[in-house]
Amino acid sequence: MLLDLSEEHKEHLAFLPQVDIAVVAEFGRIAVEFLRRGSNPKIYEGAARKLNVSSDTIQHGVEGLTYLLTESSKLMISELDFQDSVFVLGFSEELNKLLLQLYLDNRKEIRTILNELAPRLPSYHSLEWRLDVQLASRSLRQQIKPAVTVKLNLNKNGDHSTHFLQTDPATLLHLVQQLEQALEEMKTNHCRRVVRSIK
Repeated sequence: MLLDLSEEHKEHLAFLPQVDIAVVAEFGRIAVEFLRRGSNPKIYEGAARKLNVSSDTIQHGVEGLTYLLTESSKLMISELDFQDSVFVLGFSEELNKLLLQLYLDNRKEIRTILNELAPRLPSYHSLEWRLDVQLASRSLRQQIKPAVTVKLNLNKNGDHSTHFLQTDPATLLHLVQQLEQALEEMKTNHCRRVVRSIK
């Protein structure tokens, strides 16, 4: 699987061939550090003074390199696919080898960092439901008032939480239809392309 780099990312990475290989290696270290601790403008400013360029250029170069490494690590692409993805950028053989080495050296750590950054969302555990129908009341002798009560049990980091939801059958039926429509739409070619680009 090849990486699909946008024109903006290609522009950000275009700065790398203009600097020494040792500087690119340092940018790789900064990119991994960026994932661990976040952005540090002082580092960009210091590098910009040394290289005599704007700090925005340095920041874009590091961010482009960060994107390249994170996307490659996220998809766990092979060495050959990584080389082919970088080859289209038109870099020198030496720079391509350095980028490949940065990827191979850091992909496990980057995956660990990305896993830690991922939000811990509740997951489904079980569902119980009950249908209640009120047939009459003191004021109205003949009425039919149905209600669906749902008990939703979720897991989050080993903790169980319970949520009670209540709705009428018409709303529940509408919700089911909307979800089925969304599932059908996910099968269209357009949605498949969007999902592929998100991954």
